[in-house]
Amino acid sequence: MKDISRNLTMLCDFYELTMSNGYFECGMGDKIVYFDVFYRNNPDNGGFAVVAGLEQIVEYIKELHFDADDIAYLREKGCFSEQFLDYLKDFRFRGDIWAIPEGTVVFPGEPLMIVRGRAIEAQFIETYVLMMINHQSLIATKAARLTRAAKGRAISEFGSRRAQGADAAMLGARAAYIGGVNATACTITDQVYGVPATGTMAHSWVQMFDTEYEAFKTYCEIYPNNATLLVDTYNVIESGVPNAIRVFNEVLAPRGIRKCGIRIDSGDITYLTKKVRKMLDDAGWTECKIVISNSLDEYIIRELIRQGAEVDAFGVGERLITAKSDPVFGGVYKLCAVERADGSIKPKIKISENVGKITTPHFKKIYRLRGRDTGKAEADLLCVWDETVDDTQPLEIFDPQHTWKRKVMDNFTAEELLVPIFKDGELVYKLPTLADIRQHCIDEIAGMWDEVRRFSNPHNYYVDLSQKLWDIKHSMLKAKGVFVTEEP
Repeated sequence: MKDISRNLTMLCDFYELTMSNGYFECGMGDKIVYFDVFYRNNPDNGGFAVVAGLEQIVEYIKELHFDADDIAYLREKGCFSEQFLDYLKDFRFRGDIWAIPEGTVVFPGEPLMIVRGRAIEAQFIETYVLMMINHQSLIATKAARLTRAAKGRAISEFGSRRAQGADAAMLGARAAYIGGVNATACTITDQVYGVPATGTMAHSWVQMFDTEYEAFKTYCEIYPNNATLLVDTYNVIESGVPNAIRVFNEVLAPRGIRKCGIRIDSGDITYLTKKVRKMLDDAGWTECKIVISNSLDEYIIRELIRQGAEVDAFGVGERLITAKSDPVFGGVYKLCAVERADGSIKPKIKISENVGKITTPHFKKIYRLRGRDTGKAEADLLCVWDETVDDTQPLEIFDPQHTWKRKVMDNFTAEELLVPIFKDGELVYKLPTLADIRQHCIDEIAGMWDEVRRFSNPHNYYVDLSQKLWDIKHSMLKAKGVFVTEEP
């Protein structure tokens, strides 16, 4: 069996290989093409998404190669030419990639990544690119919703045992941290990526001892500086909290330790936390933190806070690591342009009876327009690659579906979102630290209006097309006999 611990080149859809062989055989393998990575709908009908996964794509591109075992496997399939297999022996990515940095707030329809390269290499990386962006953007977006719901209270990611495999657990925890989660229960994610790992005990620890008191006392004696006790194995009010207070008094107080906590994993959380908070305060343990878990999501967290639950931190598992409420991000990889022999760019468009699946053609750039006085994002503008937005002059933007809806912007700043990642196959981007990505995400969300951040019925943030790009798209549609009607 082949060791795939380092080389994931063959983690691809088989059609990427058959198309590559086809391009090679018909002399199109070296044709320069452009692909867009974008998504169509925000998860959970939210107002935005958070992009993540770029770092893993960078590492994949750097290691991309076919080894002898790969070539032998493909030869056995019996559908690839020997000339193509010889070509793969020296294969690597030699193209260009632009991407929106991880942690940035993004919106449907705009390129999260643009890949320019020879047809074979640009086509081949589709699966891995989508896999990384789709998964991590989904989890980072969910984490951002949870973080906003918690209103400053800490959240720990608890979901490894419910994740769909090892990579989903590790990279899911990484993405959750980008989205604002404070810590993870996934130890290897701390070891590899530096996401703080946290955790104390399970119910089995309490059950292993003859009494709950003995279980708590033993734990506090071993871990006096990290004493968070799970108090709902038997009865929170009647035994769990009284035993915790007794042990805190006997073990922690004599050592001058006031930092401690209790965790509740079941029951009526609002009722229990109010009762528990009073019991702890009456006993002099006002600094004791109350942590809750048990199938939480952003709506439950928001409701608990609204009801006045006394909660200091949340542990969120399956509904975060699987994005259970909306578990597919839906990013796609679409051809948008090819280069002619003279270097000029020919736009390409995909047409569908489903208007939402009609692509926006051409090699593009994205500007984010922010109010200079507020710092808040007002709209994103997709332009043709050779256009420049001058933010010292007024700019008219319009809704690409309802073109009579127009707005003249002034007193704004225009920031290009796509940055160069690879140039001629060489990495030209300095990967930020995970902590910097997380802070960038926090700043990005703070730069959105409250109406965009709403969980339900958020404001529709505009992703507009420049007049030049709109004209190109609609001229291509008309040339194909397609007329997209606008609502009156």
